[in-house]
Amino acid sequence: MEIHKQKTRLSVRGSDVAGSIFDDVNLSGATYENVNMSGGTYHNINLSGCSFDDLNMSGWKIGNANMSGLRVSNANLAGASIVNSRLEGMTIDGVDVTDLLAAWREKQAGQK
Repeated sequence: MEIHKQKTRLSVRGSDVAGSIFDDVNLSGATYENVNMSGGTYHNINLSGCSFDDLNMSGWKIGNANMSGLRVSNANLAGASIVNSRLEGMTIDGVDVTDLLAAWREKQAGQK
């Protein structure tokens, strides 16, 4: 199936579109409910203003991302890793992360 320059609403309820390619497509305002997107590749995606709830993000790798203003709540972050990232203004349970890291580094330096 090919859709070109279609301007009407598309419904794919109950469909199997595994292996499909979406390139240069406007999906703004779309609703995804009970969707399996595992194993997909997402590049150059604008998710600003989106809301995600009840997600399984285990094994995700996120790189080169602007997450300023991101709010994560009620999340299982066990084993999560944040590396080479800007953390100014980031808090965990209201505590500034840069302050936490500075205190930890100071303690590490004092133990040597």
